[in-house]
Amino acid sequence: MVHGWFLAAWVIRAEVPLHFEAVAQAFAGADPTLPVARFQSMTSLIGNSFAVAKSRMMAALLDGFTGLALLFAVIGIYGVLSYLVAQRTHEIGIRIALGARKQDVLRMVLREGMRLALVGLAIGLAGALVLSRWLSSLLYAVKPTDPFTFLAVSLGLLCVALIACYVPTRSATRVDPMVALRTE
Repeated sequence: MVHGWFLAAWVIRAEVPLHFEAVAQAFAGADPTLPVARFQSMTSLIGNSFAVAKSRMMAALLDGFTGLALLFAVIGIYGVLSYLVAQRTHEIGIRIALGARKQDVLRMVLREGMRLALVGLAIGLAGALVLSRWLSSLLYAVKPTDPFTFLAVSLGLLCVALIACYVPTRSATRVDPMVALRTE
């Protein structure tokens, strides 16, 4: 007579992969009244455990916040550099009115904008290297100073900075110098 329910778990260690049907037949052969609910490999049991699920959730959150931070960095770089170039529309008009070629003005503004972006990138990389030690406990199978990641993000941000300088400068060089001079 059974007075309550209890759960029993069996762990089977094998040198070769087991077929769950064969294991179920072996249990039925030992005791046909023994209920067998389910079989699960240790890999899937550990994969579904709370500790692993918590780590996966933390990794997903970290991925999300990293993507959001990258988006904010892109928006910030574009906004600041395009604002700085837009502030120079009057100066660009004067340079073109005095005979400067549009390509020379474009090259000058791009050079100055990229210099600013490189200084910001150097400061950002130094900060990332310092903070990566703190994040190393959250990483698995990746070094905190992964050179590919640093290179890819750096190149991406420099491309955004280049576009942020190029687009407004290109439109500013198309403005008639007389219109740019009258806006002051």
